[in-house]
Amino acid sequence: MTTTDSAPSATGGAEQELQERFDSSIAKDRRIEPRDWMPDGYRKTLVRQIAQHAHSEIIGMQPEGVWITRAPSLRRKAILFAKVQDEAGHGLYLYSAAETLGAERTELTERLITGRQKYSSIFNYPTPTFADVGVIGWFVDGAAICNQVPLCRSSYGPYARAMVRICKEESFHQRQGYELLMTMMRGTEAQREMVQDAVNRWWWPSLMMFGPPDGDSPNSAASMAWKIKRHTNDELRSRFVDMTVPQAERLGVTLPDPELRWNPERGRHDFGTPDWSELQRVIKGDGPCNAERMACRRTAHEDGAWVREAATAHAAKQAARGPRGPHTEEGTAA
Repeated sequence: MTTTDSAPSATGGAEQELQERFDSSIAKDRRIEPRDWMPDGYRKTLVRQIAQHAHSEIIGMQPEGVWITRAPSLRRKAILFAKVQDEAGHGLYLYSAAETLGAERTELTERLITGRQKYSSIFNYPTPTFADVGVIGWFVDGAAICNQVPLCRSSYGPYARAMVRICKEESFHQRQGYELLMTMMRGTEAQREMVQDAVNRWWWPSLMMFGPPDGDSPNSAASMAWKIKRHTNDELRSRFVDMTVPQAERLGVTLPDPELRWNPERGRHDFGTPDWSELQRVIKGDGPCNAERMACRRTAHEDGAWVREAATAHAAKQAARGPRGPHTEEGTAA
């Protein structure tokens, strides 16, 4: 056999060995790191999931951000400002994690603003009252905690490590939202009605936030097999309901689901079925605020072009100068 004939076999054998090593690492719950070999499907799945997560953090600044200037007190403004700032930081961590996979942040942003990549459906709903800010903290950040805490054990190292800090901050956000609602529920009848109205509007979108049912989720099987995610959409949705029901009882609000009840045989709550056709409409861009959210993101991207250009020019100038030692204020060597 000639060298040419044997080359494909040798290459195939090496790739098979790398695949076996990867499979062994996944089976033994070892972290996959950026320099490790990984299948193309694993890399693509991670880029898609991490990018969608990062986009969601950035778009998710909008629904609450509009209330910063309208919050009823300086304390509430400061709390909300800090939370929105946290979300920007989460996006930064996640885009950085995607970059370790070879993704370009500029390309990911381009895919978002041109509609080629998605973000969480939950951020396409309006926030007409200040109670929505509290319900987003309670429901949306609570759902995020259910979904994201297991991601701290994701098989991909940079993603898992980014999630540790994100989850700590999301936990604080959830408590902040619940505290705001508790304060409003101790207020006037109009405030209590405002809270109940927000709960009614956000409950079903929050259940849809976990994604479609397991049988209709095209990416769950691969993500579970690779241990990128540890639980299915339906498992996480059920956990969220079990967590939220006693909190609602303490708060004094009614969750808008006539089928919601405790099932002693399962040891979990039974609950109704979300309107999955609505989820598909929102994902496809026909939600109440899809166009508004994307227009705002595109405008921010365009308005920030000069900042990116200035930063790029500064970095190029610094690189051209080369490494320099410490300098005094006058620019001479210290």
